[in-house]
This record gives sequence, structure tokens and C-alpha cells, in this order.
Amino acid sequence: MGTATLDDRTGADPAIRPRRRRGGRTAGLLAVAALTGAAAVAVSATGVLGGGAGEDRAAAPAPPATARVTRETLHDTHEADGELGHGPAATVVSRRPGTITWLPESGARITRGRPLYRADDDPVVLMYGSTPAYRDLRIGSEGRDVEALERNLEELGYDGFTVDGEYTYATAAAVREWQEDRGLAETGVVELGRVVFADGPVRVESLETETGRPTAPGQAVLTRTGTAKVVTVRLDPGDQRMAKEGTKVSVTLPDGKRAGGRVTGVSTVVEPGDGQGAEPRTRLEVLVSLGRKAAPGLDRAAVDVAFTASRREDVLTVPVAALVALREGGFGVEVVEGSKTRYAAVETGLFAGGRVEVSGGGITEGTIVGMPR
Repeated sequence: MGTATLDDRTGADPAIRPRRRRGGRTAGLLAVAALTGAAAVAVSATGVLGGGAGEDRAAAPAPPATARVTRETLHDTHEADGELGHGPAATVVSRRPGTITWLPESGARITRGRPLYRADDDPVVLMYGSTPAYRDLRIGSEGRDVEALERNLEELGYDGFTVDGEYTYATAAAVREWQEDRGLAETGVVELGRVVFADGPVRVESLETETGRPTAPGQAVLTRTGTAKVVTVRLDPGDQRMAKEGTKVSVTLPDGKRAGGRVTGVSTVVEPGDGQGAEPRTRLEVLVSLGRKAAPGLDRAAVDVAFTASRREDVLTVPVAALVALREGGFGVEVVEGSKTRYAAVETGLFAGGRVEVSGGGITEGTIVGMPR
């Protein structure tokens, strides 16, 4: 685009000088980019050059329409479709050869110390912890996996050892008691594949094998999720300001009832394009956790999720379309005072719902401002 020059007499670009209307009033449209967080809001402004702030315009006709400055609370909100479920599923794989002799039912809830499944009639037990089981645990072992084992044994009622991440003779003695209670060989060694660590109680999402089938290291046995209700939402990257961990949201359930939720995770995913040759799309996958008592009886459902990125309480607002671009720069509004009008400079704040927060000298609740046709 070439460099524009301004007419010396009018201050306007001679190539785009507007038509004159009755009374000399200038009309035009200007697209103004107003950033609200990461989002751009297009503002339609009357008067390409609205004049200087404070300039009286007694000779000009009244604006074609007016609006009043109001005091209200603005919310920068966004609604999106979501899917109620239990969040992403993880796969439990066998770490030992054998034959599957027992499986839980799909949807079963399993807690600390209970078997996830049985192979050769020996239980594979759920314990709580963030470090995956990756080795045999025996006297002399040290690390976070040992500490997690000891903490679980303590929670299950075994004692005589210190939870310190060191597998001692005292730890082995507690393990032998635990093995005896579960019908296992009392070796004092927790072999790889005997326990599965998860962050907390789990829900069986699906079964990947059947009883009576052989299993081998690496073979999928079942998939699991958490037990809490979770809503999964896909957003465009431009809506990232809406989805920050810890943000509270409102979830509308199929029966119309609303439940409060909180964003617990945000990740970037790539969706394949629709149809052959279509470009893939980058999306944000947002996980929203609900309270334990929310959505009773629902395991899966389509829901609506309302995000609120910003909230401004008790502020002065005008319709976005009332903004004008001032000759000296910045934005203003055309204030209507009886038969006269004048331009008043304003500072803009939050844009939401077709209105914008404004402040400036002489702008009060009830002030009448001009609007475009």
C-alpha cells in the first residue's frame, strides 16, 4: 500500500475525501481493531475523522440515532459445545505372562489395594502414586516408587517401617504381611507387574481382553479413567484466553440444570481435516472437572460450557458502534446536548456483548451519544 498524503486545508486524504451531506455532516465507516486479551473486536465507527474532542457542532443536524451511557457489569464470555465423561482414558497393560482369570465389569470403580484384574488367579493391585511401576522392588531399592509403595502400605494399615523411599528389612516384612493377606507368595519382593500406580481411584472404561485368554508383557488388558466427572471441550487457539487452569466455568446439562466446573487441564491437539486433502486443524483441548454430585446418573452427555475470561463490574458502557475515531487520534463519542453535539475523548476498556467500557471527562451515566444509521 502506498504512502497517503493529507490535504493541507482539510487534513483529509484527497483521494478518499468523503461526500458532503446536508449541513456538512461527514459520514463513513472505519474498522478499528480493539484488543481484548488475545481477541480482536471490529469496531464500526461513525465519522472517519470525527473532529477534535470538545468541538461544538451547533450547525450540524442531529445524529440519525442516539443511545445512553449506561452503568452495568460486562462479561467477556464464550460458549462452546462439550462432552461429559470421565476424561482421557489410559491403558493398563500386562507386565507378566499368564492367563487372565478375572476381570472387573466395565464402569467398575476400583480403589487403593483392590485388584484391577487377576492373572493365573493372582491379583494385579491398584495403588496410588504418580511414578509408574518399572522394576522389581526389593531390599536395597531406593526411589520415589519405593516411597509410593510404602505410603500405600501405611494407608492400608501396615506398619513397622518408615516411609522414606528406602526399601529396608522392615519394608520387606510389611510386604510379606501384605502378600499373605492377598494369597501371594510371601517373598518380601514386589515383582514388576504386581501393582499399578494411578493418581487415585479409577473407573474401568473398557475391557481389552477376556477371561481365559493368555496375556503377555505389553498386551492391553483394560482402559481406565478417573472417577470424577469431566467435560472435554475443543476450542480454537484464538480463544486461549478463555481456558486457563483454575478458571471457573458454567456447564449446562441436558436437563437444563447448571453445574459449576473448573478448568483442570489445557493441551494442544491436531485434528485431521474433513475429507481427502483437507488441512489438519490445531485445537485446544480443555478439561473441566465437575463436583462429585454433579450430573447424577450421567456417564456421557453433550453439554454446553460457558467460559468467562474477564469481568468488569459497575462500569460505564456505550454500544461499540457509538465509538468514533478522533482527528487527533484515539477514540471518542459524539455527545448530544440539546440542539448541539460535541466530540468527547474516551478511554476504552473491555469489549463484550456489543458494548464497550468507556471513561472520560464529562461522560456520566445517562449521557446521550450519537449512533450511526
